[in-house]
Amino acid sequence: MSQPDDAAAALSPRSLVAMSGAYWSSCALHAGVALDVFSPLADGPAPAPDLARRLGCDPRALAMLLHALCALGVLAKQGEEFALTPLAEAFLVRGRPRYTGHIILHHRNLVESFARLDQAVRTGRRVRGGTQWTEADREDFLMGMFNNAMAIAPHLAPQLDSLLRAAGLPGLAGRTRLLDLGGGPGTYAIHFCLEHPGLRATVFDQPATRRFAEATAARFRVADRIAFQAGDYTAQEISGRFDLAWLSHILHGEAPDMAAAIVRKAAATLEPGGLLLVHEFLLQDSLDGPEFATLFSLNMLLGTEGGQSYSWGQVEEMLAAAGLADIRRLGFSGPNDSGIVAGRKPAA
Repeated sequence: MSQPDDAAAALSPRSLVAMSGAYWSSCALHAGVALDVFSPLADGPAPAPDLARRLGCDPRALAMLLHALCALGVLAKQGEEFALTPLAEAFLVRGRPRYTGHIILHHRNLVESFARLDQAVRTGRRVRGGTQWTEADREDFLMGMFNNAMAIAPHLAPQLDSLLRAAGLPGLAGRTRLLDLGGGPGTYAIHFCLEHPGLRATVFDQPATRRFAEATAARFRVADRIAFQAGDYTAQEISGRFDLAWLSHILHGEAPDMAAAIVRKAAATLEPGGLLLVHEFLLQDSLDGPEFATLFSLNMLLGTEGGQSYSWGQVEEMLAAAGLADIRRLGFSGPNDSGIVAGRKPAA
């Protein structure tokens, strides 16, 4: 019998086992947010039995969850009482401005489908979506997108002009009409308008999204500068003329032909000299990284018919096919390696 070489003998399955069980931590956090164990602790530390009475939980089981959340660094224990960490205080108390629970609950909604990834790979068909998604699920999705965008938009808006000019493109000076295509609650439109007082925006999205977009615009006091246009950008044309179009995290939900068609529709609304910007979790052109974009592509396999992550080069090809020129990769990297590709509509 041959003996393993030194390199093979030194291998350990530890990293594989840790990867395999990583969902345990995720599910503990999901349960904490779903049960809202954090909000009552905003009033001060409390023992598990008191929290169990307030939350309607089994005391023993809740204590086990609370101890796990302490071990994960989300809660802290002081004697027999549990307390919020600064992280939980900032992001996990309902009603706080930076509450991030919606995206966590959305991730919770995805767990069952990821357990059936092998089925999706065998069939090439989605295993998630349809009637099992409730109105609460939709709210978690839309406001989860707000959570995600709030990690980027307030920081991107002040630097977008300089990013464009650094890439050799005209900046935002003088631009007055923004199309936020598939903008959901309008987070980017809001922050671009806040940064550029002369800008007005149209958020184009499904009718059910209107109330979230209008409420969010009112919350940031820009409701008078942001209009909502209801429609399905996969099936309808987009009315209006714009000098700036923003497509953030919408192409990945569609198959390549449809994604290219959406870019063409958006480009068709631009005035000569207008700019179109695509913001996505972008793959390397070799398609084997970065990690999040490859995993996100699997998420699209599970939940869409044909959606996927796209590479920098694939997005550039879509912009070129839509007749845009001066296509550039902006010097921006957001959370989970999101990136921006921009192009300019030539003069007529």
